[in-house]
Amino acid sequence: MAAGWLLEKTKKEEQMLKLYEHPLSAYAMKVKIALNEKGIEYETAIPEGMSKGTAGGEFVDANPKAEVPTLVDGDFRVFDSTVILEYLEDKWPVPALLPKAPAERARVRMIEDVMDTQYEQNNWGTFEVLRYKRASGPLADKLVAYGRKNIEQLQAWLDRALGARPWFNGDAFGWGDLSVIPYLNRSAGYGYLPPKDSKLAAWFARVNQRDSVAKVKAQMQAAIDKMPDLGQMLASRQIVRQYRDHRLEWMIASGGISVVLEGIEKGTIRFSRNPR
Repeated sequence: MAAGWLLEKTKKEEQMLKLYEHPLSAYAMKVKIALNEKGIEYETAIPEGMSKGTAGGEFVDANPKAEVPTLVDGDFRVFDSTVILEYLEDKWPVPALLPKAPAERARVRMIEDVMDTQYEQNNWGTFEVLRYKRASGPLADKLVAYGRKNIEQLQAWLDRALGARPWFNGDAFGWGDLSVIPYLNRSAGYGYLPPKDSKLAAWFARVNQRDSVAKVKAQMQAAIDKMPDLGQMLASRQIVRQYRDHRLEWMIASGGISVVLEGIEKGTIRFSRNPR
């Protein structure tokens, strides 16, 4: 009886983590890099129906917002990339990804917040125009230029935030670095690289040499290389894109309110899902 209970407990403890993600999601990339750094085994899955807002099953049971990333750890479910990072740090504290000093921990968390809520929307908006063909002609040029200007300004801010440190986290790679690199790698796909000879450019080259980052970057590039004609898929309503919070703000602030109105009229735009 005791042996059977112990065996069952061991099986549960050894159950592999499952990460619902998408290879192009910078939010999911953060989590995968953290898992790689900590040497935690995990499997990944892209939720069915997510591109049309019709996802269901275990994914939505685990995350009523139906957004990636979502982590399933046995009987426990956790969503939101930052909350997942905190969970990983609490459960698997070695190697530590957060600095020790409270002020330094706050500093890298603030960098993460800027990347998640200020930087990400520019990559997303540029993708909407270039890949989903949301706009053409002068309007497309205007939206792309808006995104590029913001990215250049934010990369200048990152260069100052890095300062003389070898890593955003301080003396060693960590939370601050994995919170930045997914977004810069997405920008690099548009040709928006840190200025040559900048501290940020040196960091960018160095961080992409880490195995944990290189693996995730390769997954991102493979997804881009296999990407179908997204503009055609959107036009035929095979895809319905989610416009929410900072992304919706970006499209309106950039001068693309007509894109939003047209998407609503054609049914190719949806908004955040309400928890059930």
